[in-house]
Amino acid sequence: MHNDRSTAVIGETSGIAVPGAETPMGLYVSRPAGRGPWPAVIVGFELFGTTPYIRRVADRLAGLGLLAVVPDFHHRAEPGFAAAADAEGRARGFALLDRLTREEVAADLRALVARLEERGNTVGRPSMAGFSLGGHLAYFAATRLPLERVAAVHPGWLDTAGTALSRPEPLLDLTPGIAAQGGCRVLYLVGGDDRVATPAQTERVAARLTAAGVPHEVVVYPGVPHGFLADERDTYRRAAAEDAWRRLAAFLAPGA
Repeated sequence: MHNDRSTAVIGETSGIAVPGAETPMGLYVSRPAGRGPWPAVIVGFELFGTTPYIRRVADRLAGLGLLAVVPDFHHRAEPGFAAAADAEGRARGFALLDRLTREEVAADLRALVARLEERGNTVGRPSMAGFSLGGHLAYFAATRLPLERVAAVHPGWLDTAGTALSRPEPLLDLTPGIAAQGGCRVLYLVGGDDRVATPAQTERVAARLTAAGVPHEVVVYPGVPHGFLADERDTYRRAAAEDAWRRLAAFLAPGA
């Protein structure tokens, strides 16, 4: 994975207080060289937490001229969680996923947006890009916050009640809230053979976004599995990943 600009990016960790939470929320922040200000993009991590892979994703987004911030949504239960993409990591990730609530994730997002505004080194409304679980979180964020754009990359469990933030009802039922928050644009990227973000879910997402009047684009890569952007795994598919990154750059980068 590489940066799309020759300018250096600076990655750093920090934390912020979240009202009602006993522990601060950790952040991984990657920004372009220089003083800014820049458009901000919140990065939603996969099931495995703030891994080196997700940090590299943030670095690549910073290389597009974006202030990329990865919040630790698991800071209440297991701060700094990062696991390998194996059976043990999945089990740990699912255990933490079951502890997420809409109220707490919304509080985390609001605290982060307030911090971005307070620092004054961003311009415009923030966007969000999420991957798998992070795409699920990004879709939820669009229903609660006035975001500029949301990229949901193979987001899981949007149409099935009982998992992550699809409690009590499927997260997809909150789609009208996206329009109510100011109508951000949505980019939905998924593989045709994804068993988490299923073809049935993709059809439902497209229909709900259309019905709610939300500007969106749905891109399906035939024959491609879940996790196709993760270049360190056997699910990686180079052609689809390169096209997805071209679309993410065009969608999120300054001037897009």
